[in-house]
Amino acid sequence: MTTVEEALNLARELNEVSASPGLDTELLLGHVLGLGRGALHARPERVLGAEERRRFRHLLDRRTQREPVAYLLGRAGFMDFELEVNPSVLIPRPETEQLVELALETLAEFRGSPLQIADLGAGSGAIAIALARHDAAWSVLGIDISEEALAVARRNAATLAGGNLRFRRGSWCEGLTPDGFDMIIANPPYVAPGDLDLHPDCAWEPPIALYAGNDGLAAIREIAARARRCLKPGGRLLLEHGFDQRSQVTEILAAAGYREIAGFGDHAGHDRLVRTRRP
Repeated sequence: MTTVEEALNLARELNEVSASPGLDTELLLGHVLGLGRGALHARPERVLGAEERRRFRHLLDRRTQREPVAYLLGRAGFMDFELEVNPSVLIPRPETEQLVELALETLAEFRGSPLQIADLGAGSGAIAIALARHDAAWSVLGIDISEEALAVARRNAATLAGGNLRFRRGSWCEGLTPDGFDMIIANPPYVAPGDLDLHPDCAWEPPIALYAGNDGLAAIREIAARARRCLKPGGRLLLEHGFDQRSQVTEILAAAGYREIAGFGDHAGHDRLVRTRRP
């Protein structure tokens, strides 16, 4: 017999693999029982059934192998909504929420205007959905090379966004209309192989969404080179990048002819975002 309290005490098994073992355990147990965290603690004496014990044990064992909680739950929060996620898409990060916030700040004066926005490497659809939800007048196109990722993005969009959002398969700016977009935004892969700063949990995420050439900058170089012709004159390009890549990204953008290149830090004070403009 296993009670809720006893199950939650198994958080100790995650001490070596998680920075938040208690939270992870609450989320996994709550997922199995269909209860929120508060409800779990309100009924510590509740006894788990045999199938509930089996399912919880299975999830806990997978977490001890560093499989991310978001994949175990099949969902992840982003901005003010929740996304379906699985190993074909990157798990959305707080830094990417800040990228969306920067985009919304940049476009604040154009609320209600019929803008054209492209999200490159759309993954789960997080960025594209957030922008489309913000203003129905904005037409948002999400592009990804992975059919599996696009399937996830489309399912998310079907429940979270309206008719102003569509997705298409392609590689970065492939097929985009020249001079057609007011903003192009991307959270591209920017990790170099063997990067020691990469969190071990990332081993479960799709390599195509993480790694970009020998120095981690291949995708950013390609986007910088190709996005300029797809932006309208004065159109904006927004990118997320690695915490130690700001100077290199700035050089890449300057060499490609962009203007007003500005970097922005994340909540931890690391350089992670850049905004620039096509002349």
